Amino acid sequence: MTPTRRILLGMPFLALPSVGRAQASWPQRPVRIVVPYPPGGGLDALARALADRLSPVWKQTVTVDNRPGGATIPGTDAVAKAEPDGHVLLITSDASITSNPHMHARLPHDPLKDLVPVSYLLDVHQMVLVHPSVRTRDMAELVAAARARPGMLNYGSYGPGSQPHLLFEALKAREGIDIAQVAYRGLTPAVLATVTGEVQATLSGVASSREFLATGALRALAVGRPARLPQLPDVPTLIEAGYGEADPRTWFGLFAPAGTPPALLAAIHRDVAAALEDPVIRERHLTPNGYTVHVAPPEASVAMIAADFAAKEKLVRVSGARVD
Repeated sequence: MTPTRRILLGMPFLALPSVGRAQASWPQRPVRIVVPYPPGGGLDALARALADRLSPVWKQTVTVDNRPGGATIPGTDAVAKAEPDGHVLLITSDASITSNPHMHARLPHDPLKDLVPVSYLLDVHQMVLVHPSVRTRDMAELVAAARARPGMLNYGSYGPGSQPHLLFEALKAREGIDIAQVAYRGLTPAVLATVTGEVQATLSGVASSREFLATGALRALAVGRPARLPQLPDVPTLIEAGYGEADPRTWFGLFAPAGTPPALLAAIHRDVAAALEDPVIRERHLTPNGYTVHVAPPEASVAMIAADFAAKEKLVRVSGARVD
């Protein structure tokens, strides 16, 4: 059985009917959106913007509950074990869903069985960033510097299976270089550690690094994207740099506990899709950050997740980044 077919069969998902206001009695109490990352990053900002926009639509308070640390596992687990009634949702990155199952043999949940997608929201195009003290202009020079000074360079990640971990470990495996990982409790601390020079490199999207790139506190060597970012036309893609296979595709998605009624999933997706069409959200949180917005419905999200699951398995295997 192919990985894609196995995932499609394993995920607790049914065909969705066309609905108006599904589950008319929902929500009966405040809705909580769990973010398994610290406050301050692009995912957190997006979650808060959605919460503000959805509260009046749902006529209930929508709160953001940050539960950082543990490679996103504790926060994800809290939603996987929640009641499937739409009152607890998860907004997270691919790390929680398609990376962690390959990284950890003993997860307290199975994200493909214990969670169901509401929507594959958007792609986040991560950049390889370095501190100005690292006098390299591109990926080839970064690899050459690491080869010339084994053990002298390190990179900031936010735990096993995070995007920096996968990319830099893949580089190490392919090039035989020595770059040490320093793990932080989230994306923002890893970026700030690179800004201060505590580590020399990391991986981040536009949202978390824009101001540092503008001031020269960080320098971008490459971006994981099929084409260059319009905001940074001088930064080549990882594909152009010859490292396309090391790109740990990054995306954000909204999930609910398995068993949530399909009609309710469809209704939540509809309201979230409408919220992301709000010009204020687009102008403040989407377009400036270089996101590619999809807001895919649940059934299309399942197919994307299946494909990314297979891609992440290969990247984890090639990089040797498995934890246990």
